[in-house]
Amino acid sequence: MDIERRNNVVVTGNPQGRTVVLAHGFGCDQNMWRLTVPALVRDYRVVLFDYVGSGRSDLSAFSEDRYASLDGYARDVLDVCAALDLRDAVFVGHSVSAMIGVLAANTAPERIGALVMVAPSPRYIDDEDYRGGFNAEDIDELLESLESNYLGWSATMAPVIMGNAERPELGEELTNSFCATDPGMARVFARTTFLSDSRDDLKKVSVPTLVLDCTQDVIAPREVGAFVHQAIEGSTLITLNATGHCPHMSAPEATNEAITGFLAGLR
Repeated sequence: MDIERRNNVVVTGNPQGRTVVLAHGFGCDQNMWRLTVPALVRDYRVVLFDYVGSGRSDLSAFSEDRYASLDGYARDVLDVCAALDLRDAVFVGHSVSAMIGVLAANTAPERIGALVMVAPSPRYIDDEDYRGGFNAEDIDELLESLESNYLGWSATMAPVIMGNAERPELGEELTNSFCATDPGMARVFARTTFLSDSRDDLKKVSVPTLVLDCTQDVIAPREVGAFVHQAIEGSTLITLNATGHCPHMSAPEATNEAITGFLAGLR
């Protein structure tokens, strides 16, 4: 299989620099990184891709069985790494992709040598002493609404996820991205995302890791960022002066500064 075509892989930037892989979240595609790429291309080789079922990926390669767990998406990441023969790459994952990156790095640390986790959440549902931000009933209602009327759900939820109500164009862009995703494939990705529990996987991370959270995020509250930071030994936590769940779109300068600062400190 042509992995580069399957996952719509784009390689840009400095071919002599360390490779940085940018991975999008649920309902998005690689275009969501367009404000980050310019901050990286001078010094780093940048790899962008779309998960199967998203963006301009090969939709015929979609398998509900494969993508019913985050492992399937991690396999996409590792397939891309193998196709490009990446070694010691830095994986930058937004939202659920942060956890996908954890799985990929734990499986093949020779491929992924560092992680940047943007607005990560290892579990969205509250559990005893853990606060994920939602109770089980919240998630059940969210998924039922998504499955019964995906376009209506997208129009309602995307602006909430994005935050920054005073900048409605951001919410509109995320809405359009959600609506451009095949509803059936989005349903699978949503269930995989919101029902996953990757807390135990965090403890296995052995590569340098930067955790970025936001001052206000309804999807991944600050308690979640703190949990991720505490679970990954030696990680760095930076709370961005940003609101919403997509700081690389709403606060790109702060996000890019944090990422490039971390990259500069890597050996």
